[in-house]
Amino acid sequence: MTKIQKPETVSIAKNKKAFHDYEILEGFEAGIVLNGDEVKSIRGGLANLKGAFIDVTNEEAFLNESHISRYKFSSSNEFNPTRKRKLILHKKEIIKIENAIKQKGVTAIPLEFYTKKGLIKVSIGICRGKKLYDKRETLRKKDQEMDIKRQLKKFGR
Repeated sequence: MTKIQKPETVSIAKNKKAFHDYEILEGFEAGIVLNGDEVKSIRGGLANLKGAFIDVTNEEAFLNESHISRYKFSSSNEFNPTRKRKLILHKKEIIKIENAIKQKGVTAIPLEFYTKKGLIKVSIGICRGKKLYDKRETLRKKDQEMDIKRQLKKFGR
């Protein structure tokens, strides 16, 4: 009997808007403190990272404004979909994020929820906002790459 290989990481929710609006300077991986209903909701794909951000208070990192919908089979009556959720990071990483956030025009944003070895992780990016012309340039480069791929496919390479 052969063992089926599972992929190490499986993406659950991505913050596509962040990749469009921000230039990612540095990335971190963090664990997140959740209750059981939230875990089931995230695994079911009921999470949204649009508009979410990372805040550091009292040397602890928190995920704010991320929306995790209520699990439909949940029995608990009290549920806040946008509550603050604590992130699990090393102290050095928290200090690095805090120092980066203090700079003008730099923020920390969650980029993705994913599972790794059965645990739910958050990918965090230290980001700087793009100007409108930067966004246009990025779109132009993507269009050129797509054209090149189409041409190569057309000629069978």
